[in-house]
Amino acid sequence: MALTGDELLAGLDDQQRVAAEALVGPVCMLAGAGTGKTRAITHRIAYGVLTGAYAPDRVMALTFTARAAAELRGRLRQLGAGGVAARTFHAAALSQLNYFWPHVVGGQAPRILDGKGRLLGHAAESLKLKLDTATLRDLAAEIEWRKTSGLSIEQYGAGIARRSLPGRLDVDQVLAMQEGYERLKDERKQIDFEDVLLAMAGMIEAEPSVALQVREQYRFFIVDEYQDVSPLQHDLLTLWLGERRDLCVVGDASQTIYSFAGARSDYLLNFPKRWEDATVVRLEQNYRSTASIVAAANQLMRGRAGALTLHAHASEEGVVPIVREYANDMAEARGVAQSILDLIEGGTRPENIAVLYRMNVQAAVLETALGDIGVNYQIRGSKRFFDLAEVKQAVMQLRAASVSIIGEPLFKSVSDVLRSLGWSQTAPDAPGAVRDRWESLNAIMGLVDQAAPGTTFRQFTDELMERQAGQHEPTVSAVTLATLHSAKGLEWDAVFLVGLSEGLVPISYAGSFDQIDEERRLLYVGITRARRRLGLSWSAAGHQQRSPREQSRFLAEIGIRTARVAGARGA
Repeated sequence: MALTGDELLAGLDDQQRVAAEALVGPVCMLAGAGTGKTRAITHRIAYGVLTGAYAPDRVMALTFTARAAAELRGRLRQLGAGGVAARTFHAAALSQLNYFWPHVVGGQAPRILDGKGRLLGHAAESLKLKLDTATLRDLAAEIEWRKTSGLSIEQYGAGIARRSLPGRLDVDQVLAMQEGYERLKDERKQIDFEDVLLAMAGMIEAEPSVALQVREQYRFFIVDEYQDVSPLQHDLLTLWLGERRDLCVVGDASQTIYSFAGARSDYLLNFPKRWEDATVVRLEQNYRSTASIVAAANQLMRGRAGALTLHAHASEEGVVPIVREYANDMAEARGVAQSILDLIEGGTRPENIAVLYRMNVQAAVLETALGDIGVNYQIRGSKRFFDLAEVKQAVMQLRAASVSIIGEPLFKSVSDVLRSLGWSQTAPDAPGAVRDRWESLNAIMGLVDQAAPGTTFRQFTDELMERQAGQHEPTVSAVTLATLHSAKGLEWDAVFLVGLSEGLVPISYAGSFDQIDEERRLLYVGITRARRRLGLSWSAAGHQQRSPREQSRFLAEIGIRTARVAGARGA
């Protein structure tokens, strides 16, 4: 028996119901972490279909990841609205481009590049530049940022002084590489993912018949994670809408953590100014976390622009979070691993536990610590440490060198090899692939400090290869290791946030107010992933670090009590 409208909306809270019943015109849902925004979105769409306000095939729900789009489609099917399209921006634009290209341009649409690296490599060869893979990755990221920001190469060049340049390239080389990339792409009749959006926007602007058909197909638009929209995506959305006003946006400015990729929360925050008659709904009832976790999140974001004040649904305070200070990274990893083992032995399932960190390289010591006590884990959103290309290369070259180099101090032997691969005692200033590569090599240098006195170069590489060979595919029941960025949209019963020191959170290259604020939001995302238990920790020293660390400034703002673990700063 089909549900009535009242029955469909019966499980929503008052604010979710207001949003669900606002079916036409501009609607802005400001939805805090854990406030049931996906539930509100899907019930709103299903209610519109059920009441006849929406024809399912005229509704487009947009989001930013294939996983999120699949979740929307699954929930809509369960609610009887399976005919609604739920796609990423790129998937929606690509479908339209493939349809219209034969009619407007003729022939099949150009082939989409799998990645920018190979073409950039060819551009570098034509300019007689020798660039490593990390620099090529950073160049690709710059191209993506430029395009999603809606900038031509000339406009990008005018403001390039404000950006960190990839590798050791100068301004002229960066611009020449971008021009060479675009030229080769055009010569080979290929396009990249950003071009898909650009081409579709161009068709709608230039061809009235295309604009008419697109706007006839889709009338009602719902955009999830609207704080992550880029200028390019915003422009395309505006073209899709035309003169119509049936747009519902959903987002949380406090979870804007992709500014480096062109995301702009301004579009979300300024929505009520653009649409003065918009229905604005604030979802602030948090259904995910205990009261103490919600309090920590609110304290961190207090006074920030656009921040929502979360209210814990459950009255239970839960386990009050404390900050643990450790002597060094390995001590921190072992302390967290032991806490995880205690939780598992107490009945918490491994898959309901996560350890979150700022950079991929931080996973190495956690892998060791969890492996040593027999806790299964899986790494989300990145390769395992020993599967990284630069680590594989380093292990291979260290092994080869250890056959012939005998009698030198271990530090000298290892550092000589790693220097040939790009390691230095001073970290690169800029973020990106070059910095990530350095961090990976520096982690191997850190293993020298852990080696027993008298360890030979050959013995060191023997142990390194044993570590490499000891990696086993994780089982389904496993603790999750993830960066803070890759944890967005997920949740666990217990979350451990590690490495909360200056230089990591906030990251060392975050210098401006806006960059520091993005780091704050990143920590906020991490805190709000936890349902019942939150662990916070940092270490007073790390590998190859002569001066002591200081705890993150954000921890002082949250005001959580610090417990100094034995051995940390002489405790």
